[in-house]
Amino acid sequence: MPHATATFNGKVIAETDTYEFVEGNVYFPPSSVDQTVFTPSEHHTYCPWKGQASYKNIVVDGKEAKDAAWYYPETITDKASGLKDYYAFYKAKVEVTKE
Repeated sequence: MPHATATFNGKVIAETDTYEFVEGNVYFPPSSVDQTVFTPSEHHTYCPWKGQASYKNIVVDGKEAKDAAWYYPETITDKASGLKDYYAFYKAKVEVTKE
């Protein structure tokens, strides 16, 4: 599997060789994400096969990206079970690459 990274404001905030790729998004395992860059967000969205997504803001060196990361603390179908607690990032706010 190719290597994947997520970078915000010049800092690598996630990096892994094991991830899920779903609907054009790289989902990073929680252990591969620097969660110290996250601040809480009250934003939520709903997917009919994944469930309710919770969001995080990202702050690096004073620069903030609101609601730039999301994850599914609980999934609602077997198909989505591999995404539980994995993080994805809005590509318009965070640079995500697969090599």
